[in-house]
Amino acid sequence: MRHADVTPDLVAAETERLLSTAASFRNDAVLAPSLCEGWSRGHVLAHLARNADALVRVCDVALTGAADTMYDDVESRDADIERGARRSAHEHATDIRDSAARLADRLEALRPEHAEVRVERTPGGFPIAVGKVPFMRLRELVFHHVDLDAGYSFASAPADVVALFLRDAVNRLAHHDAPPSLHVVTAEGEEHVVGDGASRVTGSAADVLLWLARGRTDGIHVDGPVPTLPFGG
Repeated sequence: MRHADVTPDLVAAETERLLSTAASFRNDAVLAPSLCEGWSRGHVLAHLARNADALVRVCDVALTGAADTMYDDVESRDADIERGARRSAHEHATDIRDSAARLADRLEALRPEHAEVRVERTPGGFPIAVGKVPFMRLRELVFHHVDLDAGYSFASAPADVVALFLRDAVNRLAHHDAPPSLHVVTAEGEEHVVGDGASRVTGSAADVLLWLARGRTDGIHVDGPVPTLPFGG
Protein backbone atom coordinates (compact mmCIF):
# COMPACT_ATOMS: atom_id res chain seq x y z
CA MET A 1 0.00 0.00 0.00
CA ARG A 2 1.15 3.53 -0.84
CA HIS A 3 -0.02 6.91 0.46
CA ALA A 4 -2.12 7.36 -2.67
CA ASP A 5 -3.89 4.04 -2.08
CA VAL A 6 -5.72 5.30 1.02
CA THR A 7 -9.38 5.66 0.08
CA PRO A 8 -12.32 7.51 1.66
CA ASP A 9 -13.82 4.09 2.42
CA LEU A 10 -10.77 3.13 4.49
CA VAL A 11 -10.95 6.44 6.34
CA ALA A 12 -14.67 5.86 6.97
CA ALA A 13 -14.05 2.36 8.34
CA GLU A 14 -11.46 3.58 10.86
CA THR A 15 -13.72 6.52 11.75
CA GLU A 16 -16.48 4.08 12.70
CA ARG A 17 -14.08 2.07 14.85
CA LEU A 18 -12.99 5.25 16.62
CA LEU A 19 -16.58 6.34 17.12
CA SER A 20 -17.39 2.98 18.70
CA THR A 21 -14.63 3.55 21.25
CA ALA A 22 -15.63 7.17 21.88
CA ALA A 23 -19.27 6.16 22.40
CA SER A 24 -18.19 3.63 25.05
CA PHE A 25 -16.64 6.29 27.31
CA ARG A 26 -18.27 7.70 30.41
CA ASN A 27 -17.43 11.23 31.45
CA ASP A 28 -14.74 10.16 33.92
CA ALA A 29 -13.04 8.03 31.25
CA VAL A 30 -12.63 11.10 29.03
CA LEU A 31 -10.55 12.77 31.76
CA ALA A 32 -8.15 9.80 32.06
CA PRO A 33 -4.61 10.09 30.65
CA SER A 34 -3.86 9.13 27.06
CA LEU A 35 -0.61 7.84 25.59
CA CYS A 36 0.10 11.39 24.33
CA GLU A 37 2.26 12.96 27.01
CA GLY A 38 0.38 15.73 28.80
CA TRP A 39 -2.94 14.98 27.09
CA SER A 40 -6.05 13.38 28.49
CA ARG A 41 -8.33 11.29 26.32
CA GLY A 42 -10.44 14.42 26.03
CA HIS A 43 -7.52 16.28 24.47
CA VAL A 44 -7.08 13.48 21.94
CA LEU A 45 -10.79 13.45 21.07
CA ALA A 46 -10.92 17.24 20.73
CA HIS A 47 -7.86 17.17 18.50
CA LEU A 48 -9.40 14.52 16.24
CA ALA A 49 -12.53 16.62 15.72
CA ARG A 50 -10.62 19.82 15.02
CA ASN A 51 -8.20 17.96 12.75
CA ALA A 52 -11.16 16.89 10.60
CA ASP A 53 -12.30 20.50 10.32
CA ALA A 54 -8.75 21.61 9.48
CA LEU A 55 -8.55 19.05 6.68
CA VAL A 56 -11.92 20.28 5.41
CA ARG A 57 -10.23 23.67 4.97
CA VAL A 58 -7.42 22.01 3.00
CA CYS A 59 -9.88 20.22 0.71
CA ASP A 60 -11.94 23.38 0.20
CA VAL A 61 -8.93 25.21 -1.21
CA ALA A 62 -8.79 22.62 -3.99
CA LEU A 63 -12.56 22.33 -4.41
CA THR A 64 -13.42 26.04 -4.41
CA GLY A 65 -10.20 27.83 -5.32
CA ALA A 66 -10.48 30.08 -2.26
CA ALA A 67 -7.23 30.87 -0.47
CA ASP A 68 -6.86 29.39 3.02
CA THR A 69 -4.53 27.46 5.30
CA MET A 70 -5.06 24.30 7.33
CA TYR A 71 -4.85 26.24 10.61
CA ASP A 72 -4.87 29.97 11.28
CA ASP A 73 -1.87 29.53 13.56
CA VAL A 74 -0.42 27.05 16.06
CA GLU A 75 -1.69 29.00 19.05
CA SER A 76 -5.34 28.94 18.00
CA ARG A 77 -5.07 25.25 17.11
CA ASP A 78 -3.76 24.43 20.58
CA ALA A 79 -6.36 26.67 22.26
CA ASP A 80 -9.19 24.91 20.42
CA ILE A 81 -7.96 21.53 21.70
CA GLU A 82 -7.55 22.79 25.26
CA ARG A 83 -10.96 24.44 25.23
CA GLY A 84 -12.70 21.27 24.09
CA ALA A 85 -10.83 18.72 26.16
CA ARG A 86 -13.09 18.68 29.23
CA ARG A 87 -16.42 18.29 27.47
CA SER A 88 -18.72 15.37 28.22
CA ALA A 89 -18.18 12.02 26.54
CA HIS A 90 -21.41 12.49 24.56
CA GLU A 91 -20.29 15.92 23.30
CA HIS A 92 -16.96 14.49 22.18
CA ALA A 93 -18.57 11.60 20.31
CA THR A 94 -21.07 13.91 18.61
CA ASP A 95 -18.36 16.38 17.61
CA ILE A 96 -16.18 13.65 16.12
CA ARG A 97 -19.11 12.17 14.21
CA ASP A 98 -20.24 15.54 12.80
CA SER A 99 -16.76 16.79 11.90
CA ALA A 100 -15.88 13.43 10.29
CA ALA A 101 -19.05 13.62 8.18
CA ARG A 102 -18.06 17.07 6.92
CA LEU A 103 -14.65 15.76 5.93
CA ALA A 104 -16.10 12.62 4.32
CA ASP A 105 -18.17 14.82 2.00
CA ARG A 106 -15.02 16.61 0.86
CA LEU A 107 -13.01 13.42 0.40
CA GLU A 108 -15.70 12.02 -1.87
CA ALA A 109 -15.68 15.23 -3.91
CA LEU A 110 -11.92 15.28 -4.53
CA ARG A 111 -10.74 14.34 -8.03
CA PRO A 112 -7.29 13.42 -9.43
CA GLU A 113 -6.75 16.98 -10.65
CA HIS A 114 -6.92 18.23 -7.06
CA ALA A 115 -4.08 16.01 -5.80
CA GLU A 116 -1.19 18.39 -6.47
CA VAL A 117 -2.85 21.50 -5.05
CA ARG A 118 -0.72 22.71 -2.13
CA VAL A 119 -2.10 24.27 1.02
CA GLU A 120 0.07 25.74 3.78
CA ARG A 121 -0.36 24.21 7.24
CA THR A 122 -0.20 27.71 8.75
CA PRO A 123 0.44 31.01 6.92
CA GLY A 124 3.93 30.73 5.47
CA GLY A 125 4.27 27.19 6.80
CA PHE A 126 4.84 23.75 5.36
CA PRO A 127 2.75 23.07 2.21
CA ILE A 128 0.43 20.05 2.19
CA ALA A 129 -0.52 18.26 -1.03
CA VAL A 130 -4.30 17.79 -1.11
CA GLY A 131 -3.78 14.30 -2.49
CA LYS A 132 -2.27 13.27 0.87
CA VAL A 133 -5.32 14.29 2.91
CA PRO A 134 -6.88 10.78 3.05
CA PHE A 135 -3.57 9.35 4.27
CA MET A 136 -3.15 12.16 6.78
CA ARG A 137 -6.62 11.61 8.21
CA LEU A 138 -6.18 7.83 8.38
CA ARG A 139 -2.93 8.32 10.22
CA GLU A 140 -4.56 10.65 12.74
CA LEU A 141 -7.43 8.22 13.28
CA VAL A 142 -5.27 5.15 13.85
CA PHE A 143 -2.49 6.77 15.88
CA HIS A 144 -4.85 8.65 18.16
CA HIS A 145 -7.22 5.71 18.52
CA VAL A 146 -4.19 3.87 19.90
CA ASP A 147 -3.47 6.89 22.12
CA LEU A 148 -6.88 6.54 23.76
CA ASP A 149 -5.50 3.38 25.41
CA ALA A 150 -8.90 1.73 25.39
CA GLY A 151 -8.34 -1.66 23.78
CA TYR A 152 -7.40 -0.59 20.26
CA SER A 153 -3.76 -1.04 19.28
CA PHE A 154 -1.73 -0.82 16.10
CA ALA A 155 -2.27 -4.57 15.82
CA SER A 156 -6.01 -3.82 15.52
CA ALA A 157 -5.47 -1.89 12.27
CA PRO A 158 -5.20 -3.61 8.87
CA ALA A 159 -1.73 -5.10 8.34
CA ASP A 160 -1.12 -3.16 5.11
CA VAL A 161 -2.00 0.08 6.89
CA VAL A 162 0.45 -0.70 9.72
CA ALA A 163 3.16 -1.47 7.14
CA LEU A 164 2.48 1.86 5.42
CA PHE A 165 2.68 3.77 8.69
CA LEU A 166 5.89 1.98 9.66
CA ARG A 167 7.53 2.91 6.37
CA ASP A 168 6.35 6.48 6.82
CA ALA A 169 7.70 6.63 10.39
CA VAL A 170 11.08 5.27 9.31
CA ASN A 171 11.25 7.77 6.46
CA ARG A 172 10.47 10.63 8.85
CA LEU A 173 13.24 9.43 11.17
CA ALA A 174 15.71 9.21 8.30
CA HIS A 175 15.03 12.87 7.44
CA HIS A 176 15.25 14.11 11.03
CA ASP A 177 17.99 16.59 11.89
CA ALA A 178 19.66 13.98 14.12
CA PRO A 179 18.46 10.56 12.93
CA PRO A 180 19.16 7.51 15.11
CA SER A 181 21.09 4.55 13.73
CA LEU A 182 18.64 1.67 13.30
CA HIS A 183 18.18 -1.61 11.49
CA VAL A 184 14.53 -2.58 11.92
CA VAL A 185 13.51 -6.16 11.19
CA THR A 186 9.82 -6.99 11.68
CA ALA A 187 8.28 -10.39 12.34
CA GLU A 188 6.34 -9.87 9.11
CA GLY A 189 9.59 -9.86 7.11
CA GLU A 190 10.14 -6.16 6.40
CA GLU A 191 13.51 -4.48 6.93
CA HIS A 192 14.25 -0.77 7.25
CA VAL A 193 17.61 0.91 7.81
CA VAL A 194 18.18 4.40 9.21
CA GLY A 195 21.70 5.77 9.26
CA ASP A 196 24.34 3.05 9.45
CA GLY A 197 21.96 0.58 11.10
CA ALA A 198 24.05 0.14 14.26
CA SER A 199 21.16 -0.89 16.54
CA ARG A 200 19.11 -3.89 15.41
CA VAL A 201 15.46 -3.64 16.44
CA THR A 202 13.14 -6.63 16.09
CA GLY A 203 9.45 -7.19 16.83
CA SER A 204 6.09 -7.15 15.14
CA ALA A 205 5.37 -4.22 12.84
CA ALA A 206 2.72 -3.03 15.30
CA ASP A 207 5.09 -3.14 18.29
CA VAL A 208 7.91 -1.44 16.40
CA LEU A 209 5.53 1.29 15.24
CA LEU A 210 4.36 1.89 18.82
CA TRP A 211 7.98 2.27 19.89
CA LEU A 212 8.79 4.67 17.07
CA ALA A 213 5.64 6.70 17.72
CA ARG A 214 5.37 6.71 21.51
CA GLY A 215 8.54 5.21 22.94
CA ARG A 216 6.88 2.04 24.27
CA THR A 217 9.35 -0.85 24.23
CA ASP A 218 6.88 -3.68 24.99
CA GLY A 219 7.21 -6.42 22.40
CA ILE A 220 10.45 -5.23 20.79
CA HIS A 221 14.05 -6.33 21.23
CA VAL A 222 17.03 -4.05 20.71
CA ASP A 223 20.56 -5.37 20.30
CA GLY A 224 22.50 -2.90 22.41
CA PRO A 225 21.34 0.32 24.10
CA VAL A 226 17.85 1.51 23.18
CA PRO A 227 18.39 4.48 20.82
CA THR A 228 17.02 7.89 21.73
CA LEU A 229 14.17 8.77 19.37
CA PRO A 230 12.33 12.01 18.57
CA PHE A 231 9.00 10.59 19.72
CA GLY A 232 5.67 11.70 18.30
CA GLY A 233 5.43 9.53 15.21
